Amino acid sequence: MQKSKGFTIIELLVVIAIIAVLAAIVLVNVTQYINKGKDVAIKGNLTTLMTNAAIYFADTLKGNGDYTGFRADPITGCAGPISSAITAAGGSLTCAETTTTGVAWCGCSQLKNDATKYYCVDSTGVKVENITTCATSCTDASPGCL
Repeated sequence: MQKSKGFTIIELLVVIAIIAVLAAIVLVNVTQYINKGKDVAIKGNLTTLMTNAAIYFADTLKGNGDYTGFRADPITGCAGPISSAITAAGGSLTCAETTTTGVAWCGCSQLKNDATKYYCVDSTGVKVENITTCATSCTDASPGCL
């Protein structure tokens, strides 16, 4: 009687199939966690934008007690590095301010993990995750989070 050495092709195929299933499960979970991390980055950057707006409002040299020009400010405003950071995280910053009175502003971005949700911050201190679009909740006519 001769002993066989090695594995049969069936045994190898079963092992490869098990490894493939486990790899697929891990890949789905890793992708979810990466997107959740990007959502946290978007929310954190929008919160930083809210802090910058408060500083801009208080700074009489720049804002003169209002938000006029905050959207276009390349250092602290919506046109600055915060917008770039949100874009790098997979979002897109939408920003609005009342151009006539300068008393209000808002900013929002679509979240990465759930494309139906947006995160919005505004001059009243509201930070909200909603399911409306940025276009309807953040406009020059009435900047604010719905």
